[in-house]
Amino acid sequence: MDGQKRIANKLLALFGLLIVVMILSLFLGRYSIRPDEVVRLFKGRMLLESYSDLKVAEHIIFDVRLPRVLIAALVGAGLSIVGASLQGIFQNPLVSPDILGVSSGAGFGAALGILLTSGAGLITAGLSFFFGLLSVLLTLSLVRVKEHSQTMSYILAGIIVTSVFTALTSLIKYVADTEDQLPSIIFWLMGSFANKNFDDLQLIIAPILIGILGLTALRWRLNILSLGDEEAFSLGINPKRIRIAAILFSTVITAACVMASGIIGWVGLVIPHICRQLFGVEHDTLLPTSSLLGASFMVIVDCAARNLTSAEIPIGILTALIGAPFFALIYSRMKGEV
Repeated sequence: MDGQKRIANKLLALFGLLIVVMILSLFLGRYSIRPDEVVRLFKGRMLLESYSDLKVAEHIIFDVRLPRVLIAALVGAGLSIVGASLQGIFQNPLVSPDILGVSSGAGFGAALGILLTSGAGLITAGLSFFFGLLSVLLTLSLVRVKEHSQTMSYILAGIIVTSVFTALTSLIKYVADTEDQLPSIIFWLMGSFANKNFDDLQLIIAPILIGILGLTALRWRLNILSLGDEEAFSLGINPKRIRIAAILFSTVITAACVMASGIIGWVGLVIPHICRQLFGVEHDTLLPTSSLLGASFMVIVDCAARNLTSAEIPIGILTALIGAPFFALIYSRMKGEV
């Protein structure tokens, strides 16, 4: 009971951190909005009142910053829980959400959408999601070619699929219009939450939440799976079925995240490791803590991306600058395991 209470307290603390970070991000920006004005605006929305002196602030809060903050939190939570799950499935601490080719497939879909429509609209988002799912289906098909599939088979198949879609994306960039389409493709691939609205939120909220709930439901099976296939079989668990189910849930989440924000790396690698150090390796605790901390991390990084300079920094650049040194630290401590 004491252990469950400690876990509950940790989750409550992380949830409180997320709420605080999200609230702070609403009034931090180039257009300064005081905390008391934010409170008045939310109170006015609940009471169906409007304030003539806060029209500009109301537009910035509810049409610009609030949907952006919610999308950033969802993407951070999704990528983090996927990273934690896949690292357990493949028994490899260096596995990240893009290991199976989802990010490269979704990136190609988005680049193709921008090439065909000259914009990041609904068609672009749909193609991104479709090719993200297709990439993993191709990965699973390659794995099935081998009679005895092992965890390394999934990783190698993912590398093959990633290479193909990366090459196709390069081809799209080669034939794209250099004045309009190419800059849009490059900026999108670097990752950003700029110009996101509630329509974008509606597109991703269902697949990300379904994926998170699915992985959470598999949490105790992931604990067994991380012990190895032989141990799983001895406990009555079919490791292949659980692995494929977790991969499919992870794919839906990752494809939705890439569809919404472009390719954002390192989050699914960094956050699960931090949570393992702070909260332990049991997936019952690791998955929810990774989601909450990942959401807070992404909101903080996005807030920095739009406030550090006069021109917004692509968020993928900031996560890489944070994640690469962390990766080097992990690698240096592995003592010849890789």
